[in-house]
Amino acid sequence: MSQAPSPLGSPLVRREGRDKVTGRARYAAEHTPPGCLYGRPVPATVARGRVRAVHTEEALALPGVHAVLTHDNAPALKEPDDPVLAVLQDDRVPHRGWYVALVVADTPERARAGAAALRITYETAAHDVLLSADRPGLYTPVTVNGGYPAVRERGDAERAFDTAPVQIDATYTIGPLHNHPMEPHATTAWWTDDGHLTVHDSSQGSTTVRDSLAAAFGLRPEQVTAVSEHVGGGFGAKGTPRPQSVLAAMAARHTGRPVKIALPRRQMAAVVGHRAPTVQRIRLGAEDDGTLTSIVHEADTHTSTVKEFVEQAAVPTRTMYGSACSRTAHRVVALDVPSPSWMRAPGEAPGMYALESAMDELASALGMDPVELRLRNDPVDEPDSGRPFSSRGLAACLEEGAERFGWRDRDPRPAIHEEGPLLIGTGVASATYPVYIAASGASAHAATDGSFRVRVNATDIGTGARTVVAQIAAAALDTPVTNVRIDIGSSDLPDASMAGGSSGTASWGWAVHKACTGLLRELRERTGPLPPEGLTFAADTRRETAEEPPYARHAFGAHFAEVAVDSRTGETRVRRMLGVFAAGRILNPLTARSQFIGGMTMGIGMALTEACALDPAFGDFVENDLASYHVPVGADVPRIEAHWIDEHDPHLNPMGSKGIGEIGIVGAAAAVGNAVRHATGARLRTLPLTPDTLLPYLL
Repeated sequence: MSQAPSPLGSPLVRREGRDKVTGRARYAAEHTPPGCLYGRPVPATVARGRVRAVHTEEALALPGVHAVLTHDNAPALKEPDDPVLAVLQDDRVPHRGWYVALVVADTPERARAGAAALRITYETAAHDVLLSADRPGLYTPVTVNGGYPAVRERGDAERAFDTAPVQIDATYTIGPLHNHPMEPHATTAWWTDDGHLTVHDSSQGSTTVRDSLAAAFGLRPEQVTAVSEHVGGGFGAKGTPRPQSVLAAMAARHTGRPVKIALPRRQMAAVVGHRAPTVQRIRLGAEDDGTLTSIVHEADTHTSTVKEFVEQAAVPTRTMYGSACSRTAHRVVALDVPSPSWMRAPGEAPGMYALESAMDELASALGMDPVELRLRNDPVDEPDSGRPFSSRGLAACLEEGAERFGWRDRDPRPAIHEEGPLLIGTGVASATYPVYIAASGASAHAATDGSFRVRVNATDIGTGARTVVAQIAAAALDTPVTNVRIDIGSSDLPDASMAGGSSGTASWGWAVHKACTGLLRELRERTGPLPPEGLTFAADTRRETAEEPPYARHAFGAHFAEVAVDSRTGETRVRRMLGVFAAGRILNPLTARSQFIGGMTMGIGMALTEACALDPAFGDFVENDLASYHVPVGADVPRIEAHWIDEHDPHLNPMGSKGIGEIGIVGAAAAVGNAVRHATGARLRTLPLTPDTLLPYLL
C-alpha cells in the first residue's frame, strides 16, 4: 500500500478563506461590545512645540460626546516600553500628527464632529524635517535595526577602491515610504470590574500587545488579553503596538465603557511608522575581469526625536558578494519627524536597490553581462562573518531565472529596442533576506475522538499562517490535516513571536512541531485509553533559539523584469516579471507563490509609483492617503511569475524552511530600474521613476 503524501509541500487553500469572503471573519474594529463608544484621535497641527491649551467646551456640548481626553485629564501611564506609546502624558509636540487629544462619543460621526470642534492653541518652535547627505547632525549609531553593528570593515576598502582599474561611485536616494495595509490600525478595548483589560487589536503579534499594554498600565501580563484573530495586512506597521491601542484602553478606563478606535487613513502616516528615507553612496572597485576588490556602502537616514530607529540599509551588502575589502556604515540624524519603523524588508529593500543598481552600472562599465558579474562574485562563505552558508542558492536562482526569462537572447546595448514610440528594456537584480527565528511556545492536544487541537499565539496577517501551521502539525502527528484544529491570535494561548521578519512560520512551526512530536511520542508509549479530557503536550523553543548558529542562514533570489517606456510621456509599464527564489523547503506552494508575487508587486510600486515627501514648511507627509500615495493597482501589475529552487537545508529548523514574506520585494525595484536604464540609456538614481523624472531624458 502506498504511503499518503506528507501535508508539507501540498498546495492547500487557506483555512479562513471562506470566512473572509463571506464576512464571518471579524477584524479588530468589527467587535462591538454592548455600550461601545467610539474614539477619534486629534493630531497636532504644528511640527514642533507644546500644547498651550485645549478648549473642550464646544466639543463637550455636542450631542453624543462623552469625553475629551488631553494631557490634563488622561489616565497616567507607567513608562511604556516604546516611547511612541506615551500619548497624552505631557504637553510636548515632537512632530506634526502626534496625538494631543481624544474625543469619545456614542457614534463615529459624533466623535469626528467633536474632534473638529476642539480649539487647540500651541507654542511653536522651529522645526527641521529634511534629510540630506551633507547636513549637520548626522552621527554614527552603535547599532542599527536588528541589532547589527552600524559599521563593519574588512581590509582597507578606501585604498582598494582608489587603486581599482574599474570604479563605480554613485549615490542613490529613496524618499519615505508607507505601509498602508488594507485594514487600518484599530483597537476595541474594555475593562472588567476586577481590572482585567481586553483588547481586539489589529496587530502582527498579540503577545507583544499584551506585554506593552501591561507595562504601560502597570498590570501583570495575565491581567491583559490581546486578540488579533484576523488582520488585514501589516507589512511591519503593525509589528509593534501603536498609539490607538493605548488610547482605546485609556478611554475605556476613563469612561467605564468599551471604546473602539479605527484610525483614519490620513492619520496613519504620522503614527504607525514608515520606511525612513535613505541617501546611499556605493563605491565598487573591480579588476578588468569583474572581480570585486572593494565594496563601500554608506547609508544616511533619519530618525525621530522620540526614539532612535536606524534603517539597516548597508547590512545586506555584508552578505551578498565577495571582495577583498569592504566597508559598510550607517549615519542617522534625529529630525522633527514621525518615528520610522519596519516596512516589508526593512534595510534589505532600500539597501539592495542601491547595491544591485550599482552592480548593473559596474557591468555596463566592464562590458560584462550583469548575470555573469554576479556569478563571478558569488562567495562560498559569508564575506563579513566568515561563516559558511547553511545553503546559498543565489547562483541557481540566477541561472534558472536567466533560462526561464530568455535572458541569454538579450541585446545588452541600451536604448536600441523600440516598438513604435515604446522603448523596451530588460533588467536583473539579486535578492537576499536573513533567516530569523524567535522563541515560541505551543501545545498539542489529543482528544478521545482521535482529533487534535494545536494552540499557539501566531498571527495570520493574510499570509495563510493557519493553514501552514496546520500542515506542520499534521505532518508531525502523522494524521490528515483535516484532523487538526488550530487556535491562534490570542495572548491567552501559549506565547509566540510576532508575524514579522519573515520569521513567523519558522518560529511558530518549530514550537508546533516540537509539541506535536512530543504528544505523538506519549501517545505511542501509552498502553491504556486516553482519559476523558484527552492528553496535552506543551513545548517551547527557548533553548533551541538561544543557541548561536555556526552557519550564515539566508534566503536568496533573482528578479528579471521587462519594461516599456513611452518616449512621448515618460510613462513606464512593467510588461513581465520573473522571480526565482531559494528559500529552503516550500511548505505550501499556493500561499508561498502569493507571498512572492505580493512582494514583487510592492517592488514595482517602490520603483515606479510610491513616493511621499515631507513638507519643509509644515513638517508633515504630503501624500497621506491612497489618492495621492500611489500603490500599484491591477492595471500596473503585469504577468508575474514566481518559481523556486528545491533547496534542502538541514541547518534551519525541523521543517527546513526559510522565510518568504519579504524576499519578494528585495531587489525587485532594482530589476525594474535596471530595465528602465536598458530601455532608455538613462540612469536615474532616485526612486520612484515617474514620468516627470524620465521625460527630460527622452526628449
